[in-house]
Amino acid sequence: MSQQAKWIERAKAVLPAGGFGNFDHSVIIKEGKGSRVWDEDGNEYVDYLIGSGPMLLGHSDPEVLDAVYSQLGKGMTFFANNAAGIELAEVIVDAIPCAEQVRYVTSGGEADMYAIRLARAYTGRNKILKFEGGYHGMSAEAQMSLAPQVLANFPQAVPDSAGIPQSVAEQMLIAPFNDIESVRALLDEHESEVAAIIAEPLQRVVPPGLGFLKALRDECSKRSIVLIFDEIVTGFRLAYGGAQQAYNVVPDICTLGKVIGGGFPIAAISGREVIMKHFDKEMVGQDKFLMQLGTLSGNPIASVAGLKTLEILRRDDSYARLHASGKKLMNMMSDALTNADHEHQIIGHESLFDVVFTKRPISDYRSYQQADANKNAVFNTLLRKNGVFKSPAKLYPSLALTDEDMAHTQHAIVTAADSLEKHMQALRESN
Repeated sequence: MSQQAKWIERAKAVLPAGGFGNFDHSVIIKEGKGSRVWDEDGNEYVDYLIGSGPMLLGHSDPEVLDAVYSQLGKGMTFFANNAAGIELAEVIVDAIPCAEQVRYVTSGGEADMYAIRLARAYTGRNKILKFEGGYHGMSAEAQMSLAPQVLANFPQAVPDSAGIPQSVAEQMLIAPFNDIESVRALLDEHESEVAAIIAEPLQRVVPPGLGFLKALRDECSKRSIVLIFDEIVTGFRLAYGGAQQAYNVVPDICTLGKVIGGGFPIAAISGREVIMKHFDKEMVGQDKFLMQLGTLSGNPIASVAGLKTLEILRRDDSYARLHASGKKLMNMMSDALTNADHEHQIIGHESLFDVVFTKRPISDYRSYQQADANKNAVFNTLLRKNGVFKSPAKLYPSLALTDEDMAHTQHAIVTAADSLEKHMQALRESN
């Protein structure tokens, strides 16, 4: 039995479904360095999963490691303020257009949960409008219409998890992404009840339509509704100032994660001071105070890793290199699939994208679901067999990519594209 098979059997004995609840449980990663990862059997991959996004510099960046090593001997966490956490907050406020103040948590899902609660505290309203297919973590509100198997009529919320009370669904309004007229209709009916609209500015890999984000901004401003951008993925990835810089639309609150910890657990809620003051009991009083604390919030290890990561991203050519690599990957994937006569399109942004096997326009969750998911899964499997490691529905370029990585990736893509129809035919025959 291989080393990987042994670990898989051990995992099945102690972990529900044999995994952590994250990526494919049949892969046990042993090591990551730069742009590469190795599994327990020694198989090597060019890594485009990169920890689901946070390793924008690649694995074990030497400058980040030096910063972490320098802190380790001084303490790992204190449950108290520390200079590195304060400095990281200063850097975030300087970088992110909406950020006037910052409050730390340890995961993106936690940040989104508190952002929703903060909007309710600020407005005194309860309802939240989210977009079908939008991912905002694991809170009860976030698990409404994340990936519904049964498509309900809008604005009905469909829970994607057991254990969520029906009362949560009653406080959620669900709209199709990129459909501002649907949003306006819902707000016309429920305006006095809506605390916030929460959106991924780039929803998974579906880009916002021309003017959509600005229209959301205008509607929220007009109706005194809080606009929340979930920038857990897009923050410091699409641009140094996040999607709000890239799309030139500034929300009231944004959530940040992934990159700001350089691979360590930290996330943040950031926003306008008038809203963020609800974390301060002396400013707002007991009735409007939002209690929030966490053992590892703002811990110095994650903070120094984040500070060094953001320092590297501020260097002159970082984003130019990242976007150039992403554009090259998008083109090589499209060219290979076109040459092999596969209907497809590449959607997303140079720093975060994927292929969908359909020519129909993709604007929201339902149109995305019309693509050929089986073909996408087979294509991803073929890429992995040829040494390319990626998420089922995303490809994350990193700054660690080399010319050798790009050549390896191109060979893997061409090989996968050329053999894709044969494997699809075998799948059809087996069914």
